[in-house]
Amino acid sequence: MGKFDILSFYGHENEELQKEYKRMFCNMTQEEKQLLLKVLCGGLPYSVICTDLRHGDSKITEIDIESDLVYCFDFDEYVEIENIKPYLRPMSSMTSDEKFEYDELQHFYTHGLDFNVDEVDWLLAHHFDYRGLIEKGLAIEAPDGMYKTE
Repeated sequence: MGKFDILSFYGHENEELQKEYKRMFCNMTQEEKQLLLKVLCGGLPYSVICTDLRHGDSKITEIDIESDLVYCFDFDEYVEIENIKPYLRPMSSMTSDEKFEYDELQHFYTHGLDFNVDEVDWLLAHHFDYRGLIEKGLAIEAPDGMYKTE
């Protein structure tokens, strides 16, 4: 999972790990919450997997935008948005087949349009981090094969 295992960390006494936890899961600004909620809402039909400190990994199945809560299916509980991180794929992980498919979408809709809903839907369906959440510390890079492509 990386530097530490989320499940074994909860309540850990090591000060360095506590700082890492705070960096990763706390003090989220309202703008960061809104950005994360936008990505989670857009990815809802595509089974986004998130990690939560107390429980581990789960699929997101419902979002309560007004209270900043996310329903995690695998442990049947609402979790505050500050306590989760979605697994997303960096744009650099796009395979050659995916790149070809995405380029075709872009080419088809580029004639005079700056924004294409189909392109965004495609990126969401393939769990790509097109908004840079990984770099902002709001998401975790998905391990290879987490989101199997057809």
